[in-house]
Amino acid sequence: MNGAHDLGGAMGFGPVEPEPEDVRFHAGWEPLVLALTLAAARPGGWSIDESRHARESLPPPVYLTLTYYEIWLAATEKLLVTHGLVGADELEAARPLRPRADAPAALDAGSVARVLATGAPTERDAAGPPRFAPGDRVRARVMHPRGHTRLPRYVRGRSGTVETHRGTHVLPDAHAHGLGECPEPLYTVVFTGPELWGPDADPTTTVSVDAWESYLEPA
Repeated sequence: MNGAHDLGGAMGFGPVEPEPEDVRFHAGWEPLVLALTLAAARPGGWSIDESRHARESLPPPVYLTLTYYEIWLAATEKLLVTHGLVGADELEAARPLRPRADAPAALDAGSVARVLATGAPTERDAAGPPRFAPGDRVRARVMHPRGHTRLPRYVRGRSGTVETHRGTHVLPDAHAHGLGECPEPLYTVVFTGPELWGPDADPTTTVSVDAWESYLEPA
């Protein structure tokens, strides 16, 4: 969906100011939110795609006024309520109002590091040959789905060149909504600045986007 998160190329938000790689948090409560988000996924049963969609589908007036980890917390609260682990009234009251819902047992402390290191691999066996190859010219489809997508709005309708085929991966558009993995070939596509933003753009600028096959058509 076209959420407030999709700001690539938008004006008026100021320059991007990268921070040092070793800066992870800006307040003492933020590590707790990260830990809560990761821990809640096990009893909640949601995927990384559903979790990402929960953040990106927050109403724009909410999304644009929250800090990074405030967004994570709001999305985790939304998922907990959606999956029936916590009631909206319990969040409002800040205390349990009913017996705890049935859920898978929590991980023991000794298993946490192993599970986090394993992650959630998304690569799957290919069902057939990929449609595109490195060097092919492709166009990102013009699409405005009501559900989740990883295709940035600013590349839609624009032409680029396939740089790499990255194998076959779970399609987040389906997986975020419990519609199965629906794996598709995934490509890195390179777009030029002038193609994305017109002749006034820096001609040396290029943008690389990872795009699933159904996002693309021959140019």
